[in-house]
Amino acid sequence: MKRTLALGLTLALAPAALFAQSVEISHHHERPGQIGSDETFSGTAYVAPVFAPEMNDVSAGEVTFLPGARSAWHTHPAGQMLVITHGTGWTQERGQEKQVITAGDVVWCPPGVEHWHGATDSTSVTHYAIQATVDGSAVEWGEKVTDAEYGG
Repeated sequence: MKRTLALGLTLALAPAALFAQSVEISHHHERPGQIGSDETFSGTAYVAPVFAPEMNDVSAGEVTFLPGARSAWHTHPAGQMLVITHGTGWTQERGQEKQVITAGDVVWCPPGVEHWHGATDSTSVTHYAIQATVDGSAVEWGEKVTDAEYGG
């Protein structure tokens, strides 16, 4: 039984090994980013790509929001996963209470659910934003979050 299982695993993994490529490392300093657009962010947000959608139509970006900075309201056709890596921030689904997010938290934003995320008014936050594309689009931007919505 063990021999049959081992042989089965060997045969199943063999084709993948035949097509294996070399490991690639993308160093942080080799992935330059840019300040987020005034059309989609309030305050200062620095956006750096982590990987492009060539990987099964999934992309990721590392986003750092300085205190007071946030995204505009937006949705994702396939949803979005946020992995908070540093600091403390806020996220809010339209019509719901604002939520605190901190380093180590993971936030799932379901497809089509309008939301925003960013720093608190006194702390910065960094997260990885991971999303898939649907018909060539990963995000649909809405209006900016007002100061009243942000502070509320």
